Amino acid sequence: MYEYIGALHVHSVFSDGSGEAKDIAALAGEAGLDFLILTDHNTLRALKEGYEGWYGKTLFLVGCEMNDRDNKNHYLAFGIDETYSTRLSAKTYVKKVKDAGGIGFIAHPHERRTHLKEHPGYPWTEWESEDFTGIEVWNHMSEWMENLTEQNKYQAFLHPLKTIVAPQTDTLEIWDKLNLKRRVVGIGGIDAHAHKHNLLGFLEVEIFPYKVLFKSIRTHVLMNEELKPSKNFAASKRNLYRAFECGRCFFANDYHADSKGFRFFAQTAKKIYNMGERVPNMEKIKLKVLLPSLKGEIRLIGNGKLVDSVENNEAEFIIKQKGVYRVEIYHSGKAWIYSNHIRFGV
Repeated sequence: MYEYIGALHVHSVFSDGSGEAKDIAALAGEAGLDFLILTDHNTLRALKEGYEGWYGKTLFLVGCEMNDRDNKNHYLAFGIDETYSTRLSAKTYVKKVKDAGGIGFIAHPHERRTHLKEHPGYPWTEWESEDFTGIEVWNHMSEWMENLTEQNKYQAFLHPLKTIVAPQTDTLEIWDKLNLKRRVVGIGGIDAHAHKHNLLGFLEVEIFPYKVLFKSIRTHVLMNEELKPSKNFAASKRNLYRAFECGRCFFANDYHADSKGFRFFAQTAKKIYNMGERVPNMEKIKLKVLLPSLKGEIRLIGNGKLVDSVENNEAEFIIKQKGVYRVEIYHSGKAWIYSNHIRFGV
């Protein structure tokens, strides 16, 4: 399969970001990204004005981030041609995205920021909805602000990549729980705005420059088809979104180490099953994990619980119990790679 690396959840001047759409696309290319998805708040202006397309070798797509009237229940919608009123309930606009043929991901579902009154969190509360494609399990901006304190703020402003630790436990738990009922795809997002702040009254610092954040939490997609400018644009867009919808992806903090080449799959006597897929029978199943080159702590998570762990650059697990399984990889004690689930008999 072909592996493509991209950044999700990015904002431009069309909402509350500081960068022009075409400049952000160019920066993504400089960072070596294969694709980037812009998600400005409640607008598809970049789509309407024709910014989607190939920028060098980078596929630039436009979605949007929706919210309700209380500015909660933020939802990353891809593959749609219109936005919906913020007067609608989250359950309603999630269904509208699905009915329009789009896909969508709950953004920063457990955001709190209780210590930042001027910047409150935007959590997800509409868990009765069953029409969302997946969850943004790891969000760079959200975690950075959760970890921000009076003591570490100057260090955090100057080195925004070093304070990212791991996805929130609450989010991982509900992700695993929901997958026991149906496939719920996990992605990672950076929530990039490139805000500029004045420190000490005279020093202007750009927090999270786009190009810097493009080095951190990335989502890697596995596809049967090639993504390249010579291919039909509409087909490339459709195939990429289809891979997301099917869960053929993983997300990683590539600031710690390059995760390209990571593989997680199930093997039976007759077939290989990739992330997002279901193994119908429980006979002679092996789960295999391959890391790019570095060794790491490979943790097997089954039905939301730690099943086993191995310190190596590869691992093999024999699966005998029905359920949903994924892996987490830690490198030098730091959270690194998170796979999507493979289902066994459920």
